Amino acid sequence: MTGRPDRRRNVGEAIFADEVGIEYGVYGAFRLRSAYQPIFAPRGRFLHAVAVEGLIEPHRAGRPVAPRVFFEGIPVPDRLFVETMCRVLHLRNFRNIGVGGLDLFFNYNPLINDDPRRALAEIRLMTRRLAEFDLHPGMLVCEITEQAAEDEVLVSLALEMRRDGIRIAIDDFGTGHSTEERVALVQPDIVKIDGTWFAEFCRHAAAERFFRPLVSALHDRGAKVLVEGIEQSTHLRVALDGGVDLMQGFYLARPALAGTVFDEEPLPIDRLLGMASNVVPLFG
Repeated sequence: MTGRPDRRRNVGEAIFADEVGIEYGVYGAFRLRSAYQPIFAPRGRFLHAVAVEGLIEPHRAGRPVAPRVFFEGIPVPDRLFVETMCRVLHLRNFRNIGVGGLDLFFNYNPLINDDPRRALAEIRLMTRRLAEFDLHPGMLVCEITEQAAEDEVLVSLALEMRRDGIRIAIDDFGTGHSTEERVALVQPDIVKIDGTWFAEFCRHAAAERFFRPLVSALHDRGAKVLVEGIEQSTHLRVALDGGVDLMQGFYLARPALAGTVFDEEPLPIDRLLGMASNVVPLFG
């Protein structure tokens, strides 16, 4: 990846607004735009959108670039700068969804910032500026991509955010680092089941029977359970039968760029369970 030493610049200097007021970031040859993927809660016979997750859609020379390719190509010294810019973009553009009453999930990787004191200072600064974006802490859920981060760092970050009123979600549960022991330590408000792990789990004939005890155990820890990567009716059925609280995935809704009209209509569960296609482009 080519570019200049962005880590020396203030994040605000790399953020601009287009002709309709949607903000975007610039990093080297890349233009970074906020996209939001709905998160649904089952209520009776319908799935209702209750939140969105902020995601970045990178473009280069007017063409989209896979987010994984973009983030893996960022030099280590620039990663904190870029991740901070992405988070600020999600906060600033959230008002452009045009729908009230939704929560905002955003990602935070503790390994990006190797100085816990600086990480805590960054969190405090973000919290103080929320009013500028028409947000308040109770609307926010921080997804901690904890990976191999030290237990002390995770607990400190969670305590600081929770003190400010921000809820905590542990990301990628089932991939190895996220365990029930980590859940007991961090005491998150939400545990997010990894989509790839869940898809593989759903291939087993007794998936429903074995998934429900896991969900119940996490509920006993005081956490809600969110399953990501819902891409087939089978995934949806296992998640519903397991008693999960929240769901997210292409089968329900694709991410939509900031400024896109948001469809607020609830999704009928019976129709989704009866569909044969793997992806339903209801949003975006």
